[in-house]
Amino acid sequence: MEPPPPPAATPATPSSPAAVTLPKLAILTPSDLASTRFGPLQKKIHSGSDVTFFLGSRAYKEMTVWVAQLNHSLIPRSSPDTAGPVCFPLEPDRKGGWSGPVGRLRGVLDRCEELMGEAPAEEGGNRRFGNGACRVWHGMVEGRVGGWIGGLGLGRGETEGGGMDGEKWEGVREELKGYFMGSWGDKGRLDYGTGHELSFLAFLGGLWKVGYFGGGGGEQQEGEREREVVLGVVERYLEVVRKLITTYTLEPAGSHGVWGLDDHSFAPYIFGSAQFTRPISASRPEPTPVEGSCPGAPKPASVTSKQTVEEYRGRNMYFGAIGFIYDVKRGPFWEHSPMLFDISGIKDGWGKINKGMVKMYRAEVLGKFPVVQHFGFGGLWRWEVDPEMVAEGGGGGVHLQSQPQSRGTGAGGGEGGMKAPWARGGVTGGMGGQSGGQVSMPRPEAGVMAPTGFPGRQGGMGTPTGFPARGQVPTPRGGIPNTGPMEQTNFPRGGGMHDRVGGNQFSVTKAPWAKD
Repeated sequence: MEPPPPPAATPATPSSPAAVTLPKLAILTPSDLASTRFGPLQKKIHSGSDVTFFLGSRAYKEMTVWVAQLNHSLIPRSSPDTAGPVCFPLEPDRKGGWSGPVGRLRGVLDRCEELMGEAPAEEGGNRRFGNGACRVWHGMVEGRVGGWIGGLGLGRGETEGGGMDGEKWEGVREELKGYFMGSWGDKGRLDYGTGHELSFLAFLGGLWKVGYFGGGGGEQQEGEREREVVLGVVERYLEVVRKLITTYTLEPAGSHGVWGLDDHSFAPYIFGSAQFTRPISASRPEPTPVEGSCPGAPKPASVTSKQTVEEYRGRNMYFGAIGFIYDVKRGPFWEHSPMLFDISGIKDGWGKINKGMVKMYRAEVLGKFPVVQHFGFGGLWRWEVDPEMVAEGGGGGVHLQSQPQSRGTGAGGGEGGMKAPWARGGVTGGMGGQSGGQVSMPRPEAGVMAPTGFPGRQGGMGTPTGFPARGQVPTPRGGIPNTGPMEQTNFPRGGGMHDRVGGNQFSVTKAPWAKD
């Protein structure tokens, strides 16, 4: 008996890319809400080991999902039905207005801004940073925030969990109040930074989780609710914050100085770079592009042109943040913002910048003790282990190596500090004892910038090594200084918190887009 003939070969057909399932921050079900305990926020991060726990927690995972979800919604969309890609610029005068939930939040932010007029800055009461009238403003906001959050309609049938009992909703509102008040800087230190910005993102994420912005279905296009959150609420918040900073001369909180991305904000660089990223399909889910730019988008190098920044700052969040830097700082852009200047030299488009910004946010904001130490936890953002994060080895990466940990001091003092980003060799001359020695900084290599006043001069005179000649603008390197895992630089022991946590808290993480 002969074997049957082989089946006829079927012609190969090109297969379309598999659909991508994009994670989203889950909206809590009524049973989830009923079984969760809500109440005043609890401080949980007291040391570097707590940061390590946080990087494997449910709160960390959900925050990264929330940021990625908002980021993805702003990417331009392409469709056969349109002549060109559909972009999502800022809309100061949005036609048709905003949805009810977004409109109510914008009203709250408007009232926050109006209160600055009722608490004018004290004349003659300024220090270099911080005007005491800001504490008056904080008190006025705190006295009204309960009514504002109560006016959002939570628990009155306008949200997904409208059937939950009143006591539970009171706990939810208490948590939301804590995140909202944490969004405006510290009234004691009179400072503002990325940790406060994170608190506002947590406030919005908490509202999303209780269904304030609506369910996941309906006739709205994919990402439309998230776009409204960013363009209608986050951008308005940033406008009010910038006025708060300039009105009361708030100090940058936990700033790296010229070696940080920005003195106060990070979110606009993520969302603004997404607005200019290579378009994705409007008909099926696609992952966030990692390179390329939207046709017609300005080049990243345009941030060094004040004229171009003025042209785009009202339409794009990245350029809006750069415009604020130009408003408050003087001098060459490459000198006061070297990291942003280097990023402007990236040749692979806004997609590469966006990818790097998201990774850098996880490392330099969510992964750094000075930033997250004041973040509060409760029923909305939970301090509990996420099994998936543990299975994946946590969310830390290289920045876990630079968390503050309790350890012995050794002969040279106890504190780790930030090594100069251009440093290549070891560091000598530790600042041991009470009299404060000096840290010997290696000279920068040719073509590598060093801020004015730092070591690097040849023979003690003339132009520092790596500085451009007078009147010459340097060429951006197209990345962030590649420091890798930081070596320890010993600083004198202080007291209080630093004695308890020790370690290299302020290290700079390797640039996410740096080539290995």
